[in-house]
Amino acid sequence: MDVNRLQKLAGAVRTGGKGSVRRKKKVSHKTTSTDDKRLQSVLKRLGVTTVPGIEEVNIFSNDTVTHFTSPKVQAATPSNTYVISGLSQTKKLQDLLPSIASQLGAKIFGLRV
Repeated sequence: MDVNRLQKLAGAVRTGGKGSVRRKKKVSHKTTSTDDKRLQSVLKRLGVTTVPGIEEVNIFSNDTVTHFTSPKVQAATPSNTYVISGLSQTKKLQDLLPSIASQLGAKIFGLRV
């Protein structure tokens, strides 16, 4: 085939030319702020309330502790739901042991109360 003839055929095939449908709205991608708003609305439906005066939260699992300093704690006691948000650090139990001994209880250390 002739190269000129191929170019003429390729020019006859239009994509998006006269009479084609336009895109009516710009697609907007979801951001994390919309996810946060959605989460807050779900928590509002559950009836969570902010618990004031909590300075730190420790979540214990095996030999690690997830440690939150100055977290935002929300609770819905009827549905047994607790939300802890804030900056967290995963530490070993031995690193926090002197300061969290009172939280662990006497059974851990073999003491009778």
